[in-house]
Amino acid sequence: MRAKILELLRHRPDEFVSGEEISGGLGVSRTAVWKHIQELKQAGYGIEAHSRRGYRLNETPDKLLPQEIRSRLTTQIIGREIRYFDNVASTNNEAKLLAANDCPEGTLVVAEAQNSGRGRLSRGWFSPWGKGIWMSVVLRPKFSPQEAPKCTLMAAVAINKAIRQVSGIDCGIKWPNDILYQGRKLVGILTEMSAEMDAINYVVLGMGINVNIAEGEFPDDIAEIATSVALASGKPVDRLELLSAILQQLEDIYQIATSEGFKAVLDEWRAQSITLGQAVDVVGFNRRFSGIAVNIDDDGALLVKMGDSIERVLAGDVSIRPSAKK
Repeated sequence: MRAKILELLRHRPDEFVSGEEISGGLGVSRTAVWKHIQELKQAGYGIEAHSRRGYRLNETPDKLLPQEIRSRLTTQIIGREIRYFDNVASTNNEAKLLAANDCPEGTLVVAEAQNSGRGRLSRGWFSPWGKGIWMSVVLRPKFSPQEAPKCTLMAAVAINKAIRQVSGIDCGIKWPNDILYQGRKLVGILTEMSAEMDAINYVVLGMGINVNIAEGEFPDDIAEIATSVALASGKPVDRLELLSAILQQLEDIYQIATSEGFKAVLDEWRAQSITLGQAVDVVGFNRRFSGIAVNIDDDGALLVKMGDSIERVLAGDVSIRPSAKK
């Protein structure tokens, strides 16, 4: 009911809408309308009330509320089912529970804050309240489990394009799962999967985007290596606008991957990469080496040239040497 009231008010942003009109249109009493308006005010909506003229929506809260996300969605699948948390341990953990219980494909889990956010290699992820987009999306692709690691590259392409679209900053993708601006991290992606030998049950794409974190708000251990979209662009960023752009870009590229394969995705990744052509250090599970990142292959593995040989990197930690960072 509150979502329907908001929709009525949004459609007439410069006008008052009478309580009588709202109650008649929704088939509820004017007292019920008043109660819902009070709840919306408590949630942070700036609703002006006039005894004779009715209600007018003046301000929406800076929260990633489901009704606000839905009001901007242009997708058909991704984000049509939303689970919202004010604070959660990990959106990926919640998404995996939902996926295991047969939630619809495209289910979005989003939180204002995470207290146990995770990145690759079990690293923590700084996720302060109201300062970023901390989210996970459940996918149920029909391709083979061997293709699943490419979903990380797919998500990176979608997020990078959306950030450029909304903020105009020249960010780029570092293999396999980070988006950087001038050598500092904006985004991390964690992909987790449940699969049989020949079929994927679900893929969870966990995405952490530093949106409006200010200088001095990052913990000391990451202050020199992290940044935010607002810091990079020099102005605050509308989180809802960026989130809706990411979801649309993700759906578009996911549809291409499922219908045509990953060739176009990998080509997009190469075009947006800041890793290729750079001197890199690779730390694997049982070895370390350095070389020049020359390409990714059809499996999404990074190809690193060492002298006359090419090393194929499927997993591990790859860093761009400081002198070579863009």
